[in-house]
Amino acid sequence: MKIFSACLVLIVVAFSTTVEAKLYKWVDDKGVTHYGEVIPPEYTNKSNAQLSDKGRVIKRTEEINNKERSTNEEDEAKKRIDNEAKLEQSRKDKALQNTFSNEKEIDLARDRNLHQVESLISSIQSLQRAARESLKSYQQEAEGIKRAGRKLPVSLQADIIEGENKLAKLQLDLVKAQEKAASVKASYEADKMRFRELNGSAKNK
Repeated sequence: MKIFSACLVLIVVAFSTTVEAKLYKWVDDKGVTHYGEVIPPEYTNKSNAQLSDKGRVIKRTEEINNKERSTNEEDEAKKRIDNEAKLEQSRKDKALQNTFSNEKEIDLARDRNLHQVESLISSIQSLQRAARESLKSYQQEAEGIKRAGRKLPVSLQADIIEGENKLAKLQLDLVKAQEKAASVKASYEADKMRFRELNGSAKNK
């Protein structure tokens, strides 16, 4: 009985192995056809076929070339970007509708933000006027010294350079503040248009 049982186990194992065994057919880069139970990794994305124990094709895998793979990856990336953009737009739309109940509220919010930026612009312009007056006085002093034939003091030269640099920086600050003001106006105008579209869409539903 022990011998019979052992033989039975071996037969079952052998039968299971035969049933589970898979045969594949593939062609290498040199055009040579191969058969085996495992496809080498470098050929898994190329044309291959799974065969039955009678040699019939059970499943066929076509080669995906680099161009097709690149196109598929680009399509997937585009879909992902589009979905992310839609989700972000949906989030912004909800925030817009939850924050404002009418267009006048959007205008009021815009004016509050613009007031801060416009105050900054006014402050910079005041600093510019003071800096120009200081620089002008230094330059006039320097011209008087030159007319008198005297050498310009090092400290006066430093004051003139510092005044010029200060004016240049203030001008950059002014440009940035003006760009900020324009950005605030454009942002709230876009919000108002989108708010109008959303309300119009809601009314038409």
